[in-house]
Amino acid sequence: MEHKKEEDNMEKLADKKAIERLIREDPDKHGRLARDMYTRRKFLDGGIKFNQYRGEELKKLQEVEEKKYDEKDQKIEELTDTLKRLQAEFENYKKWNAKEKIDFAKYANAGIIAEMLPVLDSFEIALKNTADKEKFAEGIKMIYAQLYSALEAEGLRPINTAGEKFDPYKHEVLLKEESDKPEGAILEEFQKGYLLNDKILRFSKVKVSGK
Repeated sequence: MEHKKEEDNMEKLADKKAIERLIREDPDKHGRLARDMYTRRKFLDGGIKFNQYRGEELKKLQEVEEKKYDEKDQKIEELTDTLKRLQAEFENYKKWNAKEKIDFAKYANAGIIAEMLPVLDSFEIALKNTADKEKFAEGIKMIYAQLYSALEAEGLRPINTAGEKFDPYKHEVLLKEESDKPEGAILEEFQKGYLLNDKILRFSKVKVSGK
């Protein structure tokens, strides 16, 4: 019985020294697990020898660690690919958006210009009839009507001044003249003003009654 106990003590001492040697050889790789196994007496109580630990347990530990690193690397690779794809899609969107802006700027007035083409045609016809003053005058009237109609279709409206009182939001005073009309009454229009829908494009230039 005493002999058996002495053998167990010697085996414990040998295992302890072997574990300590392993820790000294590579503390980062084996230290934590070796200490944990020694503390929980896996070598001693379970009958697992040190050589078995070096062979099987370290192999399992290595496989687990490699699997963790592989999974982490795979996740990093997936996230990197996703980021690259999103960056490429964003760059393509910026290029498309820039091209759309350029195209819009180039062709924004295409509709209005198309509506002006009949007016251009009428000018060409009128210029061919300059010898006939009557036809030329009729041609000019027709051109004016076409141009006005095209602009009106786009929302252009003249600012009325006849019989109106001066409005600083619509009219610009160039002259004042004493008259029998009320102060601020518009006496004459020098240049017609226009609205585009509800926005002032040009103020009417007027002469008003006043001192």
